[in-house]
Amino acid sequence: MDNAGALAPINESLGEYSQLFMLLAAMVYGVVFIIFALDLAKTNKSITEMDSAALKRDAEMLVGAAGAGAVAGSGRKRRGESERADNISDDIVTDKMNYTEFSSKRPMARIAVVLMWLAVALHGFAVVSRALAAHRVPWGNMYEFMTTGAFVVALVYLVALIFKDLRFMGTFISGLVTLMLCAATIGFPTPVGHLVPALQSPWIVIHVSIAVLASSLFAISFAMNVLQLLQHSRMKRLAAGQSDNLPFMRVVPGAGALENFAYRINTIGFVTWTFTVIAGAIWAEAAWSRYWGWDPKEVWSFVIWVVYAGYLHARATGGWTGPRSAWLSIVGFLCVIFNFTIVNIFFDGLHSYAGV
Repeated sequence: MDNAGALAPINESLGEYSQLFMLLAAMVYGVVFIIFALDLAKTNKSITEMDSAALKRDAEMLVGAAGAGAVAGSGRKRRGESERADNISDDIVTDKMNYTEFSSKRPMARIAVVLMWLAVALHGFAVVSRALAAHRVPWGNMYEFMTTGAFVVALVYLVALIFKDLRFMGTFISGLVTLMLCAATIGFPTPVGHLVPALQSPWIVIHVSIAVLASSLFAISFAMNVLQLLQHSRMKRLAAGQSDNLPFMRVVPGAGALENFAYRINTIGFVTWTFTVIAGAIWAEAAWSRYWGWDPKEVWSFVIWVVYAGYLHARATGGWTGPRSAWLSIVGFLCVIFNFTIVNIFFDGLHSYAGV
């Protein structure tokens, strides 16, 4: 592998097919995003109609009340609106993410899931064909890392759907994957080619594959933390007796359930990121005869580890729950993005293999 002349020739034709199928996958993901968004809009309308019917029944029950009884009834009505919102939410989805018949009858969401499987199939072919075209693993530069990472995000989400109804995340996940593919294609276009000599090592299979998995898990938990903050804000408004400005969020579990689920994902992501750092150090010793050299990439990989370690410790022992834990997790994912983009492009170091 050290002799470039001994490397197998690049299959340009297969590389072009990879780019074509990557574009097709991005288009289908975009359609999936639109359908999931329409599903939320339709669900929002249905829930609003349920509210209107419930308020109408309450109004009919208050007919005939007069004087102090009418005033007391009005006060009970205002308090009841907040309670009813939570009750209707409980009727749709529980904190265990179990849905009622109302939410399960979402044909548009089902169509979106089927199309997302199609997109993943196209996406998987694009990733595998690029690997076959280059005769190596398909994560040797930023384009390949991002497209492979997007594939893992989508695949993990669909596999999770088999065990839990996470269609409420469909808009966020499909939108995130579409954005990643567009960013890879537009921001980091890289022709199929051989790896630079420093990357021609078996450690690239171990180190980078684990990094892709960890980053993908952090991306999914990031989406959940955003939903957690939205749900927390909505629940505070309802508790204060204000109107529900995000009715579609009733198909989303409560903020506590989202936080717990994101915490579990981050725990797995943290373990895999720890293996990423360890494998990187071992590879660095084999390539540069030192385990750690404070290279910008190494520093920021350590920063990410520290942030998520702080998140897990603060939530487990320091009582950091609710929005504080969500924001700390989000900061961790922003560090992942910074490490992948800014550090790769603008920082000079031994890890400058962006391919741009």
